[in-house]
Amino acid sequence: MNTQQTPIIEMKNIEKHFGRVIALAGVSVEIHPGECHCLLGDNGAGKSTFIKTMSGVHKPTQGEIFFEGKPMHFENPRDAIEAGIATVHQHLAMIPLMSVSRNFFMGNEPERRFGPMKLFDHDYANQVTMEEMRKMGINLRGPDQAVGTLSGGERQTVAIARAVHFGAKVLILDEPTSALGVRQTANVLATIDKVRKQGVSVVFITHNVRHALAVGDRFTVLNRGKTLGTAVRGEITPEELQDMMAGGQEMVALEGSLGGTV
Repeated sequence: MNTQQTPIIEMKNIEKHFGRVIALAGVSVEIHPGECHCLLGDNGAGKSTFIKTMSGVHKPTQGEIFFEGKPMHFENPRDAIEAGIATVHQHLAMIPLMSVSRNFFMGNEPERRFGPMKLFDHDYANQVTMEEMRKMGINLRGPDQAVGTLSGGERQTVAIARAVHFGAKVLILDEPTSALGVRQTANVLATIDKVRKQGVSVVFITHNVRHALAVGDRFTVLNRGKTLGTAVRGEITPEELQDMMAGGQEMVALEGSLGGTV
């Protein structure tokens, strides 16, 4: 990771108001090429609002967004996707009874022309799906395997591989490990590492400090719509990051009242 490079995304002093509710109060974050930037915070910290602003779902009330060094105004999520910003949500947009290959190409269907007709190119889709999943370390029984038969971690990997294959420069992962077991979590973290090594920037949203430290290059902590700070790998301990995320002195006071059991 070269922090001297121009950030692929820079969010400067982002504010987002919903009526009188201030969801974001001047948040600034830089995402650099080929880095995994972890965005941490408890529920209500503003993580979801922030990534929705980054991905074109919300327009900022105030602040600026720069993409590859140029001012950018996303009117909708499609604008962000076309720029190269893809989001993999916690609840994946997949059809369990449909094959892995059909899910992989859903919305981006390869077509063959037979006169005026357009038909789904199964052979091409199957070939690409198997190849991309092998790159991510997932060995399918076959491309026609129903996506519902995969583990939660494997489905996350399908969604990540799909986004990267279709041109994502920035991949936003919204709590991808929150509902997974240890082994499935390890698979997803390994996938994040592979994607980062391909030069894709990853924005990893999580409340789990251990998962963040396993793959993160930089860490930004949000609390009540504000940035508490950004740290670089090697410059902060797990305890310091956990303390920052938990509210610092609030956690110290709680530990004291509970006899150091937190």
